[in-house]
Amino acid sequence: MLDYVGLSFDDVLLVPKRSSIRSRKEVITRSRFTKRIWLNIPIVSAAMDTVTESKMAITMAREGGIGVIHRFMSPLRQAEEVSKVKRAENIVIEKPLTISPEATIAEAKKLMSQHGISGLLVVDSGNRLLGILTRRDVIFEDNDGKLVKDCMTPRNRMIVASPGITIEEAREIFRENKIEKLPIVDDEGRLKGLITSIDLIKRGTYPNASRDEKGRLLVAAAIGVKEQELERAKLLIDAGADVLVIDVAHGHSEMCINMIRKVRTLYGDQVDVVAGNVATPEGVEDLAAAGADAVKVGIGPGSVCTTRVVAGVGVPQLTAIMKCAEAAERIGVPIIADGGIKESGDVVKALAAGASTVMIGRLLAGTDESPGTIVVRNGRRYKIYRGMASMYAMLGREFRLGENEAEAFLDASEYSYYAEGIEAYVPYTGSASDVVKRLVAGLRSGMSYLGARTIDELKRNAAFIRITSFGYRESIPHDVEMM
Repeated sequence: MLDYVGLSFDDVLLVPKRSSIRSRKEVITRSRFTKRIWLNIPIVSAAMDTVTESKMAITMAREGGIGVIHRFMSPLRQAEEVSKVKRAENIVIEKPLTISPEATIAEAKKLMSQHGISGLLVVDSGNRLLGILTRRDVIFEDNDGKLVKDCMTPRNRMIVASPGITIEEAREIFRENKIEKLPIVDDEGRLKGLITSIDLIKRGTYPNASRDEKGRLLVAAAIGVKEQELERAKLLIDAGADVLVIDVAHGHSEMCINMIRKVRTLYGDQVDVVAGNVATPEGVEDLAAAGADAVKVGIGPGSVCTTRVVAGVGVPQLTAIMKCAEAAERIGVPIIADGGIKESGDVVKALAAGASTVMIGRLLAGTDESPGTIVVRNGRRYKIYRGMASMYAMLGREFRLGENEAEAFLDASEYSYYAEGIEAYVPYTGSASDVVKRLVAGLRSGMSYLGARTIDELKRNAAFIRITSFGYRESIPHDVEMM
């Protein structure tokens, strides 16, 4: 039985409306990612091993969105990636890295290099501050066996602050004393935190950044649905993940629903939970009923996904968003449109159709911040992009995670038969920040055409018109030779 006609982004256009917006700067792009978490731009980077690790997640959060760190690495390494994001900007670092005065310079250098930092606070066994060791103290030190206590700047020569110091007070101390690090110690000399000048500078540089209540960048991390993923979840929460994304191809399944319930039972409201992917209102309802704070929508729309061809299953993305949005609005959970975004106009259409945020893969895969190296082919630069159900992604998963994890998916000999994704080259596109800015500029433009100052107004004002193939041809550059 044919249920209904499904539409994709290219099948429709939004009808312009009367607008009183004088400038696109009047448009507010703030939107909900989960029930509790708002983003300043409605853009999320995908949990794919060729798209999002800490570097991408940091850039996304600084721009006002959020990144989802993929799960196709060891739980410990994924937790480290989360930690890198949470430590990238932090007004008060509550647990700064420390070192013993009896440690060697070699150990100190390794710790600085491992965490990408320029200094270590030196403490005793009671966490009392004894001094500070910076890169300048060790850069010309040839004797790596020398002890930290012999090279550090001692406590009596340091400027420190008390707990409760304000940002303005800290800024004044940095200005007056020309220092880069300001340890926070209590009345008994115990280390309680650290403020760095670079974090204060970054706060002014990225005023639109997505931050938690402590001033740290927001970050999400993906987990699977197997029982062992609960250990991964614990490590990610301990590392500071704001959101866990239960990330499977078919989210409307008992395994996904059970994992949502388990995470909720174990961690309650410590962390927000996103789950997916689904393509029906029933999928949204069931995942939300299990405890999901947001639901990802999209079965097969991605550029490197072959699920619809291999399995014959899916719903064209615009229709999936529209139908899922009806259920989502009724029960009060936001939906994330995952897949099929080719241009900024698709972002506008997805949000107008009812999504609260969009998840981006291909458009970010060619950037500096995506994992992987640049490949040169025929004089042009590319990066590799692959679907997470592609054969090489599955083989890579086996290599990184070991036999047991791979076994939970498929026998390696069967990968080529069951693959539902491909590997591809995407053009190198430079900075992810520039890509995001272009998408947001297009979103602002689309909202202004509909007289919408907010995402909610965009949804209310939206009227779609279905177009023919000639209507689509008329919509793109035509009858000219492109320069």
